[in-house]
Formats: sequence, C-alpha cells, structure tokens
Amino acid sequence: MTKHQERVAEVDHFFDNKDTVLGFRKLLDCAMDTQNMAIYREAVELTDWKEKFPSYTEELTEKSGNLLRKIEKIPVREQPLEKSVLRARNILKSYASNRFSLGPVSMEIRKGQVYGLVGENGNGKTTLLRILAKEIGHSEGELHYSFNEEPENDYDLRTKLVYIPQRTAKWYGSLKDNLKFVLANYGIPSEENETRTLMMIARLGLWNYKDLKWNELSSGYKMRFELARTLLRKPEILLLDEPLANLDVLAQQVILEDLKSIANSVNNPIALILSSQQLYEVEKVSDKVIFLKNGQYKDNSELASDENVGLIIEIDTANSREDLLNAFENCQLEKLNFNGGVYVAHFSAGTAFHEVMSALGKARINVIYIRNISSSTRRFFVS
Repeated sequence: MTKHQERVAEVDHFFDNKDTVLGFRKLLDCAMDTQNMAIYREAVELTDWKEKFPSYTEELTEKSGNLLRKIEKIPVREQPLEKSVLRARNILKSYASNRFSLGPVSMEIRKGQVYGLVGENGNGKTTLLRILAKEIGHSEGELHYSFNEEPENDYDLRTKLVYIPQRTAKWYGSLKDNLKFVLANYGIPSEENETRTLMMIARLGLWNYKDLKWNELSSGYKMRFELARTLLRKPEILLLDEPLANLDVLAQQVILEDLKSIANSVNNPIALILSSQQLYEVEKVSDKVIFLKNGQYKDNSELASDENVGLIIEIDTANSREDLLNAFENCQLEKLNFNGGVYVAHFSAGTAFHEVMSALGKARINVIYIRNISSSTRRFFVS
C-alpha cells in the first residue's frame, strides 16, 4: 500500500467512526496531495457547503466519501524521505560579552520529520532557530542543506528555508488577497491562483475569515495566516518560533495535528522544527525533542538509551506527602520531590508503571493528574 493509499484509508477510518472534524481535515490533505485543480475546486466547494450547513453531518460524510473515491484514483508522486535536508555539526554561537553561549549543537532532520525545541525562556531556542534559518551567523561548526534544487539566489533560498517568528509583521488588505499576492509573485495564473489560495484557506481553517483584515483576527488566526502564506510557497524546511503562544489548549492541539499532517505530505513533505513552552503537546507530535538549558543541548534519544534511569512519575494529588510515602512503601521508591506544584517520584529500574498505579489505587490516593516522564524531556526541567 502506498502512502497516498494509507492516507485515504485513514480518512475512511475517521468518517466511519463519525469523527467528521478531523476526517474532513485529513480529506483536504489527501486532496492537496493530488495537485489536481479539478479536485481542489471540488474540495473548495465542499468546504463552502460544509460551513453553510454545519449540522448536516450525514450529508457531509456522503459527499466527502464521493470526493475521496475520486482522490484515490489519482496517481500521486511520492517524494523520498531518506535524505537529510538539514545537517548541523557542533554549531556554536558565542557573544563577545560572554553573557551567553549556545552549543555545541548537532542535529540532522529529514523531510516528513517534526523536531520539537523546548526549554525555558532565555536558553537559546530563538537563537538556534535563527542560526538554522541563516538569519544570524554561528561562531563555529558546520551547517549544510540539501534541497531538491540548489537555490539560485537569496530569494530562492528564502522560499525553501522559511522562519516564522513569534511576533509577525502587520499586513494590509484582506487575508485572501494577501495570499493571492504570494502566488502572483511566483507567476501562478489567475484561475489557478484563486483555486490554490482557496484550497489553502480551507485546509488551515480560515474559510470564515478569508475576507477579514489583520486587526480583525485573533493572534491564533494570524499565525494560521502566516502558515498559509508560507505553505503556498512550498518550503522544504519550516522553522516556527512559539507557534502555540496565545492559543488555548484545544487550539494548540489542532494546530499541532495540522502541522504534523502537513509535514507528512506525500508529494511535498516538509522538515519542521518548532519551539514551544508546551512540552507535552509538542512531544506527542515530534519525532525528536531537543532540550536547551543555558545554551546546552540534549535530546530525548539520550533518555531512551539510558538504561540506568529508573521510573520517574509526575503526580498531582490533594493527598499529603506522608500518604504517598505510605502508598509507595513496597514500590522501591528512591526519592519524592515537590516541584512546580506536583510531586515527582523516582523509583528504581525494577519498578513498573502499572505497579505504581495499583499502589495508588489500593491506598485510595485521590490522583488529579499522573504522567510517566521517564522518557520525556520534562525530566530535564525537574532534575
């Protein structure tokens, strides 16, 4: 089964289970993979119908299924994902004042991969992104890119390698007109320009906002606009600085799911690196997570290979420390810390997570929240 067929089957699965919200977004991903303007126009028309009749879920499922059957018949050219598109070796950035030094950082990323970049404020996340984006230079180390075609000039490079800062510049006119202007700069004919623009607007959930201006949009939708404007240029590497800032929890989950799906496009996969304070949400969609503290670099592959580290669990409970110590009496507890309003319990390597859960249940501990952070970069924050 090809990747295109797998994505089509995934859409069927979502609609079969009545998850029409995510199913429709996945349907639009499959439509975009075809690069077929007739399919794009049908998808745009279906989006418009869906927004006019939001409660007609059975009809939406039927119409989506009809479009999906057309999509699966169209051959889609799949891009190989094996080759690294970005390679950094011992990147170091130091300042003359010696107040901050970043690195050394070594990393390699392929298209279709998502890298999460986490760490407290002031630890070098933005600096690293700007170095990778070639906005600022590095003091030592090597940085290599392998694009489909070698950029002819700096403008061409900025098409393939795109950095979106946390605070984006104000734009004028309507959202739709701004997006059409992007494609016009690449010489896209008028009719195709309109179709591609509306398709991107539909995919990024901007349909009801396409005629609005900058000051009429929330910060979350301004970020979606920046993504739409960038994705129309078909970048190969996309660097995002705090794209989840100012978003509520649900919006964070939606945008991360969208970014993961977009990075995994069949015919236009993207290497994606995003920085964020939302550690757990980012870890769920990332192939690798990079942690920066005081400019020093670690990644979660170190955690997976560390056999000497036992079980580490984060627990939020209204019960006392004494209650927890009694509950864990037979669980080989090594230490129990109180960190950031929650307890962090360290157990020996022989203790299993289900044993801890069972002990908490038997002791009738009122657990508000519990998470196994043994392989999470959250460990670096609490150590």
